[in-house]
Amino acid sequence: MEGQERPAPPASLFADGHLVLWTLCSVLLPVFFTFWCSVQRSRRQLHRRDIFRKSKHGWRDTDLFSQPTYCCVCAQHILQGAFCDCCGLRVDEGCLKKADKRFPCKEIMLKSDSKAVDAMPHHWIRGNVPLCSYCVVCKQQCGNQPKLCDYRCVWCQKTVHDECMKNSLRNEKCDFGEFKNLIIPPSYLTSINHMRKDKKTDYEMLASKLGKQWTPLIILANSRSGTNMGEGLLGEFRILLNPVQVFDVTKTPPTKALQLCTLLPYDSARVLVCGGDGTVGWVLDALDEMKIKGQEKYVPRVAVLPLGTGNDLSNTLGWGTGYAGEIPVAQVLRNVMEADGVKLDRWKVQVTNKGYYNLRKPKEFTMNNYFSIGPDALMALNFHAHREKAPSLFSSRILNKAVYLFYGTKDCLVQECKDLNKKVELELDGERVELPNLEGIIVLNIGYWGGGCRLWEGMGDETYPLARHDDGLLEVVGVYGSFHCAQIQVKLANPFRIGQAHTVRLILKCSMMPMQVDGEPWAQGPCTVTITHKTHALMLYFSGEQTDDDVSSTSDQEDTKETE
Repeated sequence: MEGQERPAPPASLFADGHLVLWTLCSVLLPVFFTFWCSVQRSRRQLHRRDIFRKSKHGWRDTDLFSQPTYCCVCAQHILQGAFCDCCGLRVDEGCLKKADKRFPCKEIMLKSDSKAVDAMPHHWIRGNVPLCSYCVVCKQQCGNQPKLCDYRCVWCQKTVHDECMKNSLRNEKCDFGEFKNLIIPPSYLTSINHMRKDKKTDYEMLASKLGKQWTPLIILANSRSGTNMGEGLLGEFRILLNPVQVFDVTKTPPTKALQLCTLLPYDSARVLVCGGDGTVGWVLDALDEMKIKGQEKYVPRVAVLPLGTGNDLSNTLGWGTGYAGEIPVAQVLRNVMEADGVKLDRWKVQVTNKGYYNLRKPKEFTMNNYFSIGPDALMALNFHAHREKAPSLFSSRILNKAVYLFYGTKDCLVQECKDLNKKVELELDGERVELPNLEGIIVLNIGYWGGGCRLWEGMGDETYPLARHDDGLLEVVGVYGSFHCAQIQVKLANPFRIGQAHTVRLILKCSMMPMQVDGEPWAQGPCTVTITHKTHALMLYFSGEQTDDDVSSTSDQEDTKETE
């Protein structure tokens, strides 16, 4: 009939079906392709991890090299690959398995039965030599061609051109180069292993073949300190030294790592601690345990590479306020070799809660830097609480100091620690001291406080005995608040100097107050705090980067020693 509607033509149905199909394809294909790529990436990662786990190399993934880099297997330029942080070998991702089989890594012990400590040949690795390195034969620059070329010895760090490499040089004995006095040779450890099997411990005779200047260095680095530079430093030290000398304290505690000192001659070892003041304190506590075990003759001297936020102990010992890679690691090792031995006082801080003298065991801390009660301890407590919640946000030294500034500004307005003089009693060497209207008390063992401020000496023409870290005396000062602390740090004010003493006793009569020992804060109720001398630590003092204040302080200390 003329009034009936005609059905739609089949062509329109096909067109709608094609549209739906293409729409599904445009949506599902990218999703499928992304899923397939992620699966392949996961397989490659699992494969690399399996190779890393079984390999004798210390492989690490990277897609950013500091210089043009070429694969040691295929000689092609590397865009994404891996490097060994022990021997410096660098390979493309696809050549990783071949390189693992073809090239040996540094041997921490010799496989041979040779007992001679000077019978080790060079270990040459081809290509990717350091910038500004020179050939030991022709004295011309190496590694300046855009290809895989030239050789480097992974022990003595000598470099040589391809055309200058001779059979005599390949078979030459390695002398371990510039840092031979810091390196523990693999052959030495092999000889130690033979001696222990024969139940002999005459390490002095074995070490005499290495010379009187041999002072092996042990590296203890905290990969989580400060700016998180520890991981990269571990690799750089492993390349320059024997990998067995380098420890990450987050994986191997200092107590275990320092047992390596018992395989070395008496008073020969040195330790370089890469971390903040807290890491240094952790290592010094481990050295005290060695003394308790009767291993005092093996206790090494300690140098510091500052990676923390404050680094006041490092600054006091001449190692600077913070390391950010401004000098190469090789120069750090040279500084350690030039450093002189000094003593550092260590103090016992005993906190006895009020009313629990016979029921609850007093808390004990070991102090190297300072103890405080008041606004600076409150800032440290607030900072510590937030860092525990989100540690990844506090990996920048500048950001950490900005957070301290924020909490200091907040306390200027709130004044949570006011009227401290009404809440505490202070005794110096048994004598009661009358206090003015203070908000904080700081007990110092070292010259620096608050990230580089000389608190005791202060500013102006007033003469005060210089603060020393080896005289068995504590310096006690007071501050009037957070704003006063800020003025002291920018040299616009002096602290209230209370006095010096061999023993400090502080009685908190009421309320909760923030306290800290070497940056470790807590909230404390009524108690008695007693600070007494505990022991000495053997440290290394570097005088190469002294400021004018440091030079005058050191000269005055030397004059005082001469008069004594």
